[in-house]
Order: sequence, then structure tokens, then C-alpha cells
Amino acid sequence: MASSFTSGTLFLTVLTLAFAALYIQGTLGEMECGNLEHNNCAFAVSAAGKRCVLEKQVRRSGQEAYICRASEIEADPSVLRGYVETDHCITACGLDRESFGISSDSLIEVSFTQKLCSSPCYDYCPNIVDLYFSLAAGEGVFLPTLCVSQKEDLRRGMSEIKSSGLVAPGPIHPVKFLAAPAMAPSSI
Repeated sequence: MASSFTSGTLFLTVLTLAFAALYIQGTLGEMECGNLEHNNCAFAVSAAGKRCVLEKQVRRSGQEAYICRASEIEADPSVLRGYVETDHCITACGLDRESFGISSDSLIEVSFTQKLCSSPCYDYCPNIVDLYFSLAAGEGVFLPTLCVSQKEDLRRGMSEIKSSGLVAPGPIHPVKFLAAPAMAPSSI
């Protein structure tokens, strides 16, 4: 009896989340990053497949304003377009909706990598895993290998990553990342 209640509850939860995602996408129409509120911007993907980034601007008056813009970084085509990341995935992956820009710096933080590589994040949040897979590749690291080494020897896994400090630019300075090299070219 308890198992049917648990599976029924799980089914209703999944069904509710699916309807909520459809409702959000339906109310937003052709979702563009510029139309998102700042608390839904980070980790969203526009209808055109561009990743949204949150930027903070300081006005002449000294007042801070948050703006959501499309970056030039494209999401994996198999990931939903016009997608706002779920609160479940933000929490499971140890992220913050008010993150500015897109950076690989968080991959060197032990607590973040543990959450990213955990089953609730890695297995159920393909949008976030796709983003950090690409960021890790830009640093010359294969994310699945990092996750395996993180479980075996956390310090060895972290030593493989050296932060470049690069933050993906917003639309003011567009840069296309079609593919990141697995390792830097050697000089001859």
C-alpha cells in the first residue's frame, strides 16, 4: 500500500512539474532573454537556443539594475529551447538564480563540483550539465572524468582545472563558441 502511494505521489509531482513548465513557456510565448525577470534569467535558454545571462548595471543615479540578455553561447539542441531552469535543478546543482554571467570558476570549488556531480543534478538536470560540460571542455577537462575522479580523489580531480577567469560575454562583445578544444595546441 505504501509503495503505491509513493509511486502515485511521484507521478502527480512529475505531472505537476510538466504542466508548470508548459504553462511558463505558454505564457512567455517565444521566450527571449530580454523579456525574463532577473530571478528567472540565469540558466535559462531562449527560444533561439541562446543561453541567458544576468548582468548588473549601475545607473548614473547609483541605482543598480539587473538586465537579462542573450549570450552567444548556444545550448545543446536536445535541451529545451525557450526553457527556464526549474527550482529543483537550481537547488540540486548548488546554483543561484542571481548568478552574473557564465564562468567556469565554480568548477574549482569543491562543494559546487560535488553537487554538480551528484545524482540529483547530473542525472536529472540536462540543461545545467550541458552548460558545465561545455565550460569544463573550455578548460581542457572532460566533465564525466572530473566527476569520476571527484568521487575517487577529490583533490586530484580539482587539480586538473585551472580557472582562466574568463566569463562569457553578453551581447555587447559577441563571441561564438562552436567547440572548445580538449587541450591547448602545442607550440612547435
